[in-house]
Amino acid sequence: MARAVSRNAKIGWTIAAWSVALIIFFPILYTIITSLKTEQEAISGFNLIPSFSLSSYEAVQSQNNYWRPFSNSVVIAVGSTLLALIVAIPAAWAMAFSPTKRTKDILMWMLSTKMMPAVAVLVPIYLIFLRTGLMDTRTGLVIVLMLMNLPIVVWMLYTYFREIPGEILEAARMDGASLRDEILYVLTPMAVPGIASTLLLNIILAWNEAFWTIQLTTTNAAPLSAFIASFSSPQGLFWAKLSAASTMAIAPILILGWFSQKQLVRGLTFGAVK
Repeated sequence: MARAVSRNAKIGWTIAAWSVALIIFFPILYTIITSLKTEQEAISGFNLIPSFSLSSYEAVQSQNNYWRPFSNSVVIAVGSTLLALIVAIPAAWAMAFSPTKRTKDILMWMLSTKMMPAVAVLVPIYLIFLRTGLMDTRTGLVIVLMLMNLPIVVWMLYTYFREIPGEILEAARMDGASLRDEILYVLTPMAVPGIASTLLLNIILAWNEAFWTIQLTTTNAAPLSAFIASFSSPQGLFWAKLSAASTMAIAPILILGWFSQKQLVRGLTFGAVK
């Protein structure tokens, strides 16, 4: 009897999990379906049967060069992530292995900056970019997105580093390891799963960022988020073309997430079981 109840509960949880997954995935699926329709079919009403027309993709590519914003997105996402890791790894190391009575206060202060609306600091950042020549440049977006995501990166790395026994680092110091060697050759290899999941999550956050990329770019450094926004015009929304542009923008990050899901899960559960 208990075994039957356990089996029914397992089936119920499986159905619930699949239902939640389908609800989350449905907007993406509907975007893909809409992108395979003509413009007339897209605005005619709710319909899950596409005509498999590639006219919207051809129109998107002819109207705007997809590869330029794609390369901008790659450079900005990867560049801001690597820069964040360079800054966050020493900071997380210091707070994890040399904590002070203010360490938790500093971490909470860093996290609190993520609660501030981005529009609240738009004007000063916009003026700084104008005066320093960073407007509509990849370098400017790399710096901004690094600073926007740095609190999350530091928090994640701090959590992972706390799971590493401090005695290992003390042994490395006794063997003559310098601070640089301790971080590069002892700490970093041991925290590879956590660093990998942090890197992947930060790339996803930077790739999906729309507010700053639209406000601080025009043409030269515009990534895929600005590429999507360009299909909203005074004449109205072209749903099929907008869906095609959205599909082309999210496809690379969906593929990355699919192939790196094991690393993400492994990193996010790093240290959970001892």
